Order: sequence, then C-alpha cells, then structure tokens
Amino acid sequence: MATTARRPIPVPGDAAPGPDGALRCPWATGVPDYLDYHDREWGRPIRTDNGLFERLTLEAFQSGLSWLTILRKREAFRRAFAGFDIAAVAAFDDRDRRRLLADAGIVRNRAKVDAAIANARAALGLADGLAALIWSFAPEPGPAPATVADVPASTPQSKALALGLKRNGFVFVGPTTAYALMQAAGMVDDHLDGCHVPQATA
Repeated sequence: MATTARRPIPVPGDAAPGPDGALRCPWATGVPDYLDYHDREWGRPIRTDNGLFERLTLEAFQSGLSWLTILRKREAFRRAFAGFDIAAVAAFDDRDRRRLLADAGIVRNRAKVDAAIANARAALGLADGLAALIWSFAPEPGPAPATVADVPASTPQSKALALGLKRNGFVFVGPTTAYALMQAAGMVDDHLDGCHVPQATA
C-alpha cells in the first residue's frame, strides 16, 4: 500500500504556507493585503528619491499603529500627499496642513503631518538626493533569517541611518522606524529562509 508524504507542520516563526500553498513569512499569510505587499514589494530595492520619501513617510505614520491600517489607506495617502512628490510636499502650507488634518482617508495626526512636510523640505535640500543619503547606510547582504525571532527591530546600521537623517533635518525617524524603512526599501532583505520570494539583489 502506497504511503503519502505528509507536509511537516511549520514551527511558529518559520515560513508558513499561504492560501496557495507557497511558503511565506508568517506575517504575510493572514490577509490578502499583506500577502500582496509581501510578494510584490517588501524587500525589493527602491532607489528613487520619491519612492523612498513615500516609504519613509508611511513608516512614520505607521508608528503606534498596524501596518495593515497604513496599507489600506495607502492610495488615500498618495492622493493627499501629491503622489509623494518631494518638491510638491515641501511647498505645502498651512492650508495644506488643515486639509490633511481634515482628511479621514489618512491618519490625522498633527505631529506626523508636520513631520512629512518637514522631511520633504529636508530631502529637497540634500545635494545628492534622498536615495544617495539613505543607501549610504546599507549594510552588506547577509543570510536569510531562519525565523521571525532572527529579525531584529533595529540594528547598528538603522541607528546610524536615523542619526544621519536627523543630522540632515529629518524628524520622526528613530532606529526602529529606520530599520522598517530599510526592510521596505530592500536595503535589507528579511524574507525568511524557505520563503518562496527569492532574496533580492540590491
């Protein structure tokens, strides 16, 4: 009598099967929003100034909230912040602040709104651009983490990035936010060992 091989049950923290059976980082398997973001964007290198400004802004708005909340409001954020065009956001005035704080489609937090505008102005003043500054703190590629327990909340490089941004006039950027930015922008690739998404090459 033939026997059927049984798929091993994933240990919590290991790559886990999604709805299509493919192994993924376990945080990505709960809702379609996370799955799509995980498969298509997270850990993929971003090297444009506006693309990095978007990720920096969204990571700052996420502070204290669920990332799912930000993902579901992302298109509203893009409309509200002029597609995250740095020059456009840098020109926002008090009327724009009032508009943003009245926009139920985004997170209406005065400190975070002010930070986004301040950061656009800081980015606009960088001689070599935002991408050059941020990527100058990229660490050497390392092996894929085995479990979520091996993924840090911050690193020496993210602490250095946060300090580097602050020295250039950026606000609302601590080491944890900086590390989340590094993950989102593909400066580090924390897809777990066994995840079906291949590690990207920066």
